[in-house]
Amino acid sequence: MDNNNMFNGQQQFQQPQQAYQPQMNGDLEEPVSFGEWMLTTLIMCIPCVNIVMMFVWAFGSGTKKSKSNYFKAALVWALIGIVFGFVMSIAFGAALANIASSMY
Repeated sequence: MDNNNMFNGQQQFQQPQQAYQPQMNGDLEEPVSFGEWMLTTLIMCIPCVNIVMMFVWAFGSGTKKSKSNYFKAALVWALIGIVFGFVMSIAFGAALANIASSMY
């Protein structure tokens, strides 16, 4: 027996190598095209329309899955930013009130 085929006294058998073949599922969809992203970016530059379109693209039924997931994540980050800003404004307001009360 060859030392290359031995491991702890047991012979290892090599599996024949097979070429990688991706499975074709019905779950795959066409990616969002460059033109669609350009239009999306343009729409996101329009005030008020951008907020409405984020919800439409995040939760609409005709939106591609990758675009929908992107805008769901963007909405979560926006919510985190709003909550953080609210907490910081309360903390800043409390600090200002404390400074103002200590002056008198």
